[in-house]
Amino acid sequence: MSTSSYNCTNETQRVEGLAEAKKAIDAKQLIVMPTDTVYGIAADAFSPRAVATLLAAKGRGRNMPPPVLIPRIGTMEGLATDISDDARKLAEKYWPGPLTLIFHSQPSLTWDLGETQGTVGLRVPDDQLALDLLTLTGPLAVSSANRTGQPAAQTASAAREQLAESVEVYLEGGFRPLEGTEPEPSTIVDATGLRLRVVREGAISLAEIQRVVPSALGADVEPEMWSPPSLAKEEPAVDLTKVQATADPVDEELAIDLAKAEPAVDLVKHDSAE
Repeated sequence: MSTSSYNCTNETQRVEGLAEAKKAIDAKQLIVMPTDTVYGIAADAFSPRAVATLLAAKGRGRNMPPPVLIPRIGTMEGLATDISDDARKLAEKYWPGPLTLIFHSQPSLTWDLGETQGTVGLRVPDDQLALDLLTLTGPLAVSSANRTGQPAAQTASAAREQLAESVEVYLEGGFRPLEGTEPEPSTIVDATGLRLRVVREGAISLAEIQRVVPSALGADVEPEMWSPPSLAKEEPAVDLTKVQATADPVDEELAIDLAKAEPAVDLVKHDSAE
């Protein structure tokens, strides 16, 4: 498989690169793109084959499904269900930006992102090149552009050193974030319960979230303290539990598993070292 790289700081190459990236996505191939945090490896979110190829390129299993980047807030309506007013407030305040919202996904969708147990993480990135690409392609499953266990790439060339010919098109947009700036991961908010819960603080703090939604809970709140007893008896309530976060922040790494014995949905794998 041959690969192509486009310097998208040059307008001519930017136009060509976006066109070729769309062709690759349409062909169920992988591309590397900048986001507002680090570079991501992306695939058609609605192609199980493409998502499986993405996971294989990274060297990871279905138990760590990628979140989905979307071009605008309105796209959320077609992908998620049970969107609360509080979740909308956060989306309107922080999108585009480093906020990942976890929702129940629309049951009519035929995608297969891995072991999500009916949930999906959505984000609108604050990066014009990424937004232009998403406008062309539609929703993309995106994970950090690196092999599992390796540092997240801050340039397309750094991503290519790790991913090589597993990726069809590399879009180079310069350092993400700016050279010399330490990347910060997105803040992850569980929006599947009766109250929002911050399960990972990243670029947006819990205090900032609570200024918009005062009832939002932090990651240190035990599930039984916020899951309503009536739901716990009749239907699993939702809880996302923060796991180990290391110093290497990766924006787009989520994995969601349904706890069968507990009345909660558990975020069991979030390896921010990748």
